[in-house]
Amino acid sequence: MSMRIRRLEPNDDRDQFRSGHPDLDRFFHRFAGQNQFRHHLGVTYIAVEDDAILGFVTVSPSEIEIDALPAERRRRLPHYPLPTLRLARLAVAETARDRGVGRALLRFALTLARRMADEIGCVGVVVDAKPAARTFYLRYGFEPVSVVEGLLLDRPEPTPMFLPLSSIPSPDNQ
Repeated sequence: MSMRIRRLEPNDDRDQFRSGHPDLDRFFHRFAGQNQFRHHLGVTYIAVEDDAILGFVTVSPSEIEIDALPAERRRRLPHYPLPTLRLARLAVAETARDRGVGRALLRFALTLARRMADEIGCVGVVVDAKPAARTFYLRYGFEPVSVVEGLLLDRPEPTPMFLPLSSIPSPDNQ
C-alpha cells in the first residue's frame, strides 16, 4: 500500500468519504475543516492513497485530572490538570477496511503525542472510545479511566481511555 498521512488541506475533497458511521462522516464532511482552519480547535490528518482519502484522525491538546487516572498511574504526578493529546475522532473508509489504515493513523497520533511531550509537555493520549472501538484501543494498551464528575461527561458511552506516554514506543523502537 502506498498510503501516506498528511494534514487535511482546505481543497481536499471530503464529500466522497464514507466510514459507515454517520456521526464520523458528518464531522469529517462538515466540521473537520472549519474546526481546523477557522476555529483552530484541532487538526485532522488524512491517510491518502493516490487521490483517495482512506481515513482520518483528528487530534487536539487536552488535559486529564489526576483523579481520573488508575491509581498506579498517579504516582509522582502533580495534582493539577495534566497535559494530554486528545484523539478526538478516528475513522477508516469502508473501502479501506482491513488494510491497516486505522492502525497507521493511531500510530501517527501516538508519534504526535511523543513530539508534544518533547516540545510542550504531554503525559499520554486520551480517547473517548465508542463501544465498537473499545477492543481496538485496548489492543494498543489504552486503559479505561474514571469519569470524574464535572470534568468528563457522566454517561455510559463512550468510555474514556488513556494511554500513558511510557507505553508509547519511541520512534527508534517502532
